[in-house]
Amino acid sequence: MVQIPPRMTLVLGGARSGKSAYAEGLIEACPGPWLYLATAQAFDDEMVARIAQHRARRTGSWQTRDVPLALPEAVAAAEGPVLVDCLTLWLTNLILAEADVAAAVAQLLAACARAPGPLVLVGNEVGLGIVPDNALARRFRDEAGRLHQRLAARADRVVLTVAGLPLVVKPQAPLQTPIQAPMPGASA
Repeated sequence: MVQIPPRMTLVLGGARSGKSAYAEGLIEACPGPWLYLATAQAFDDEMVARIAQHRARRTGSWQTRDVPLALPEAVAAAEGPVLVDCLTLWLTNLILAEADVAAAVAQLLAACARAPGPLVLVGNEVGLGIVPDNALARRFRDEAGRLHQRLAARADRVVLTVAGLPLVVKPQAPLQTPIQAPMPGASA
């Protein structure tokens, strides 16, 4: 049985971890039409092919809107189930356009807070690797980490995808009380 997602879900994962397909499945559990807010820009043939592959996977009730920079405005104007894919490409676009990242992030957070939902946001978890060797890459990694933390704090659910498997990070499952092994020499 597929469940309708909560009002706001953040889905993070590495490259090719299955995060987009998982997020699409969450939205498809809702009655359509579904809105896909795409932030990718095709600057080369390989990216054109990636975008085409994503679009081919979405059929039926999907409506796609390309929003490489205007993501906060698109989220604010959206009604019904919305999928944002992806936050880190949006952040890349902002940095390369020399936009005010802090202001754009604040606008996105405000739009997400007002969104009726379900709203599913997808981002690349980039903070698990080595420290990048240049200032631009370090800035991107740091901005992405801050963006994800701020959204995760506001999200009803956070999911980390690894090797195609969704791991729910928030809300956390209740901890099981560990079985206490008897201390050596203690009577049982």
